[in-house]
Amino acid sequence: MTTAVVFDYGFGNVRSMVRALADLGVDTTLTSDYRQALEADGLVVPGVGAFAACMDGLKKVDGDRVIYDRIRAGRPVLGVCVGEQIMFERGLEHGAHASGIGLIGGSVNLLDADVVPHMGWDTIEAAPDSVLLNGVENERFYFVHSYAAMEAKPADTARFDIDLQTSTERVSWCTYGRSRFVAAYERGPLSATQFHPEKSGDAGAQLLKNWIATL
Repeated sequence: MTTAVVFDYGFGNVRSMVRALADLGVDTTLTSDYRQALEADGLVVPGVGAFAACMDGLKKVDGDRVIYDRIRAGRPVLGVCVGEQIMFERGLEHGAHASGIGLIGGSVNLLDADVVPHMGWDTIEAAPDSVLLNGVENERFYFVHSYAAMEAKPADTARFDIDLQTSTERVSWCTYGRSRFVAAYERGPLSATQFHPEKSGDAGAQLLKNWIATL
């Protein structure tokens, strides 16, 4: 049976993700144990709250190390919501800069819109040949966030002894207010979504199925 770990570091709506994966037949464990997170077929990194606080919580349980080690070994990782944001190089929240995991080039900033947070269902401009969004390119997904990345580019991952140079980068977008932001990112074993697939009904379930098929 396919196995997955939902990484439990104190920042995330973890129970709904565990249920969503279990409902799809995945043997899913909620844990912060490094060895289990490293050895599972798939790792989901959720995130709710402030960028800097999530990074601090992740580091306290070696979550950054397990992400690097899995990506280095070509083992799939899925970041969700702030779990996507922390994959970027840096984030600005509440006036403070913080360093992220650094696997995606770019920064996370406040949305430019009349009403923040961006909350509810929205459509996505899917990347050509997106694996995650295959079959649900025109569906709506559920967002809850005030910050997002307005750009994405390949990061220099050589400093982590990670080689993603031959992996195709696929970036999907969403527009809210005056911001066009990264809705989903795919490069090699790294996948990430700003929206919540576990709260996005049938479309979200299909996206998770697409990800599970890569494990």
